[in-house]
Amino acid sequence: MSFTIARLHRYPVKGLSPEALTRAELSPGEALPNDRRFALHVGNVPFDPASPSWMPKTNFLMLMRDERLAKLRTHYDDASGVLTIQRDGKSVARGNLGEPHGRLVIEQFFSAFMGAELRRMPKLVEAPGHMFSDVAAKLVSIIGLGSVKDLERVTRSPVDPLRFRANVYLADTPAWTEFDWIGRTLTIGSTSLRAVKRIRRCAATNVDPTTAARDMNIPRSLQDAFGHTDCGIYAEVIAGGTISLGDPVSIA
Repeated sequence: MSFTIARLHRYPVKGLSPEALTRAELSPGEALPNDRRFALHVGNVPFDPASPSWMPKTNFLMLMRDERLAKLRTHYDDASGVLTIQRDGKSVARGNLGEPHGRLVIEQFFSAFMGAELRRMPKLVEAPGHMFSDVAAKLVSIIGLGSVKDLERVTRSPVDPLRFRANVYLADTPAWTEFDWIGRTLTIGSTSLRAVKRIRRCAATNVDPTTAARDMNIPRSLQDAFGHTDCGIYAEVIAGGTISLGDPVSIA
């Protein structure tokens, strides 16, 4: 079986907008570079950057609860460390995440943007080598677009694939075939990834990534039609290299 990479995305700040990529460097045991590198902490339990550990997503700003985040478009510049935030096509905040003042600018923006919905001032957090993923391991998320197409058949309405916030979207896949890959190896150029588990979907997928409207119930649609709430898979990088748009993906 062979498919192709149709879309490639990363999410530098957990809960914020995707960044489309044309290529990405993969390393064994790692996720896409700078994917979920930062997060905006709002939880009761402090995050310790000196001794980072995985924390549930409820400790951070995230779409499952904070759908208004989808109104923003963000871009992180790897070279400068600057995060730029736009709303309605206009720049509304900009700060260097590697500097205290820059982080404060971003924190103050989100405090004002979220308003009374927040219990405390958000704190922008990171730690070397740490990833703020929904799972403890550093993995790459993959979805076959054939599965999204089949979900549209069930919902009888368009479903934007970005609702699922995946890293890699594959074209020309039969619906739900990616579930058959668990335990198998995916080869993309010189890279190899081992599919390790299905992705259970939460209410974040109910939020339209363009309008921020909570206008669908994706987990319920999945459960009613297929008897589960899964869409897409996680894969572990076992051999590194470069992946690019259009690359063929073969399944061992």
